[in-house]
Amino acid sequence: YGADLGPGASKDDLHGGDETEFRNFIVWLEDQKIRHYKIEDRGNLRNIPSSEWPKSFEQYLQDVNCPFSVQERQESVDWLLGLAVRFEYGDNVEKYKNCPPATATKAEKPSDPLIHLDSNNPDFKAGVMGLANMLKIQRHDDYLVMLKAIRILIQERLTPEAIAKARQSKEGLPVALDKHILGFDTGDATLNEAAQILRLLHIEELRDLQTRINEAIVAVQAIIADPKTDHRLGKVGR
Repeated sequence: YGADLGPGASKDDLHGGDETEFRNFIVWLEDQKIRHYKIEDRGNLRNIPSSEWPKSFEQYLQDVNCPFSVQERQESVDWLLGLAVRFEYGDNVEKYKNCPPATATKAEKPSDPLIHLDSNNPDFKAGVMGLANMLKIQRHDDYLVMLKAIRILIQERLTPEAIAKARQSKEGLPVALDKHILGFDTGDATLNEAAQILRLLHIEELRDLQTRINEAIVAVQAIIADPKTDHRLGKVGR
């Protein structure tokens, strides 16, 4: 049914690519499928060149109880198509009710290019190694593992969103040094202030280190939580 969109209309036209084709399609849909108006009441909608046609279309959407407005053209077209399909089915129940459900053929199924990837292909290995060297990724015996690492790095560091985020300047909060106790006195006010700054920077580094330690613990726990069964031992574990 999706291919029968009316005379000369394409999907792009229906969403506003060509105003004349769009209006022709609406008239065809009402005349052939929906038939909400009596024939004699379709004059305003059929007057395609009229400058008043948008108002007639707006009234038509209201009369068929469409929840979308004329400004929401794509949504209203989809809704009218759904209405037309319901009426088409209602008029031909016996014809359609016994139709077998559509099933995707083998040719229609999307193909994952990685499924047929030969990880032992010399060209593949050379390509992965070249990317790994360029991105400074640690080498691994399994080239698929390296490819996965490349994908993760690109997603996290090289996507437009990641780059934009990295370019954002980090605004620090002002720190009142007089409220932080140094714990010792160098005998010089300037040196005391410098020591306080170094101590605060060191604390920030320790916080970052703690965050990385926590991330490592979580990663290890995730591995431990999914143990592999050693059939030789007859138990789950090492």
